[in-house]
Amino acid sequence: MERMLSGIKPTGRLHLGNYIGAISQFVKYQDEYEMYIFIANQHAITVPTDPKALRQNTKDLIALYLAAGLDPEKCTLFLQSDVDAHVKLGWVFTCLTYMGELQRMTQYKDKTAKGETGITDGLFTYPCLMAADILLYDADYVPVGQDQKQHVELTRHLAERFNNRYSETFVVPQPLETKVGKKIFSLQDPTKKMSKSETDTKGTIDLLDDPAVARKKIMSAVTDSVGIIQYDPESQPGLANLLTIQSVLANEPIEDIVKRYEGKGYGELKKEIGQTVFDFLTDLQAKYKKIIESNVIDQILEEGAKKASYVANKKIRKVYKKIGFTITK
Repeated sequence: MERMLSGIKPTGRLHLGNYIGAISQFVKYQDEYEMYIFIANQHAITVPTDPKALRQNTKDLIALYLAAGLDPEKCTLFLQSDVDAHVKLGWVFTCLTYMGELQRMTQYKDKTAKGETGITDGLFTYPCLMAADILLYDADYVPVGQDQKQHVELTRHLAERFNNRYSETFVVPQPLETKVGKKIFSLQDPTKKMSKSETDTKGTIDLLDDPAVARKKIMSAVTDSVGIIQYDPESQPGLANLLTIQSVLANEPIEDIVKRYEGKGYGELKKEIGQTVFDFLTDLQAKYKKIIESNVIDQILEEGAKKASYVANKKIRKVYKKIGFTITK
């Protein structure tokens, strides 16, 4: 079975875009691939982070993953910080990566272009750790949104560079893009993606939002003056965004939804989508609460770390031997 790996930072609260673009896909992939999913808590401290918030966000994230359908029997779920091999290989790749490559990385490039100060070395070099996260596990595929493709490309280059310099060691992974819902946009500004850091709370639906509040957000979502229900992301981005949400949560093709609403208005469509979101969040949060109260998270992470460490430690021993860190061949 081919292997797939993905990680998510525990910064801020998870929102509907995270579920549709990533988590829902992972639930499907766990039956098709050997899945490794980690919580990228070491990436979370590239900017100042409150320890209490980091702990809570991490716990919430894991509980929501499980509530959404990730099965520890089918995938390996673990904390990045529980597997020491990540930072060990991250340092090796830091020494293998050129500064020019890191200066072209979007996050660093954007922050420096805005003239931001206090940028840490961690923010500059974190793509090296991200490459280590992926390459430790010989992942064949990495599911990505458009924003992460650049990081996977750097990862591929580093794998090839190491293989050419020290002999074949790493699998060169392929990015895997989702076709539907790979990017969910703000309900108030459909030109921007739904984000944890969005200032307008009406534009984002958190997975732990009160379901009734989430329904109201759908009802107040920005659409357009065209007045025709059709899927046209270019001229009707707000409507296209709502149709995508309904399609994924109700497991119904967009074209079928459009056909059902031929000749009908936006209000009626929003009412259905609002109820779909309400029902989805109600069910998800009930499962989340049960998981939080059951105290199973520590056990799942412990077992996941053991399995991940076994694979990662084999790889780091091989790397250390090839680069000369061991005194015997």
